[in-house]
Amino acid sequence: MECKRVLGIEGTAWSLSAAIAGWDRVYVEASNPYVPEKGGIHPMAAAQHHANHIGDVIKEVLSSGIDFDGVAFSQGPGLGPCLRTVATAARALALAYDVPLIGVNHCVAHIEVGRWQTGCYDPVVLYVSGANSQVLAYRAGRYRIFGETLDIGIGNALDKFGRYLGLQHPGGPKIEALAKEGKQYIELPYVVKGMDLSFSGMMSAAKDAAQRYSKEDVCFSLQENSFAMLVEVTERALAHTGKNEVLIGGGVGANMRLQKMLEDMCNDRGARFYAPPRRYFGDNGSMIAYTGLLQLKYDMTLEVEDSAVNPCYRPDEVDIPWL
Repeated sequence: MECKRVLGIEGTAWSLSAAIAGWDRVYVEASNPYVPEKGGIHPMAAAQHHANHIGDVIKEVLSSGIDFDGVAFSQGPGLGPCLRTVATAARALALAYDVPLIGVNHCVAHIEVGRWQTGCYDPVVLYVSGANSQVLAYRAGRYRIFGETLDIGIGNALDKFGRYLGLQHPGGPKIEALAKEGKQYIELPYVVKGMDLSFSGMMSAAKDAAQRYSKEDVCFSLQENSFAMLVEVTERALAHTGKNEVLIGGGVGANMRLQKMLEDMCNDRGARFYAPPRRYFGDNGSMIAYTGLLQLKYDMTLEVEDSAVNPCYRPDEVDIPWL
């Protein structure tokens, strides 16, 4: 079918967003994120926030008057209560407008919006967000995972440490700001196991270090240590696959120090480094809409009765016919 535009809804965790995207641009986007007053993300509270505000977010997008050929939603991975809220809204829209329903893998959407916005074609991808830390690359019809965290994602690790320091969620950007003032490197556990990573021991050591050193120095050391782990695994995947492009995606990917470390590694290896505009790092409706557009082109749609969410939906379960 000829498809020109798709309406996408994102709501896997704290971000609630909707957008209409076409092949050439994002036409309209609206958002209303859940920000806890203290502590981390509470799944039921986030889902209630989404339920309270999703009508207004969608109404804002629809008020543009732009037609769409399908409705896409983040089917997973993510927090179950949040995913179910978004899926319910997507089903209702697809039925009301008599257009196809498209379930999008959240991780794949981060990759595709990055490829779209940067112009890279076949990269090794470092995908780093709250719950996910993965190194992926395309092979034989799917994005294959070459390495990933064995415990918690780097984003959750940074947020947990931020809460330990008394910083409001999300902690990552605040840790990045503090790290710029740090001067002394404090040795922390460096845990790379083959192609996989572990961050929990490092976080415990960072909390201990915060009792003896300045928070600026600990944040500096935390970033240098964890990002070096991520870059090492990415470099190894680059060497293994023989590819010559590296793309970064996910919320933590907006960190400028991590981008600089990856860029330096790519320069040393003769590879090209790609980072999308900052607005596309965090979870957003545009990435769901654009990936939904790709899937719609290849008839990757769902019947309403087959549209259950999947909180553990892995990117290597998704066929990628457009590459």
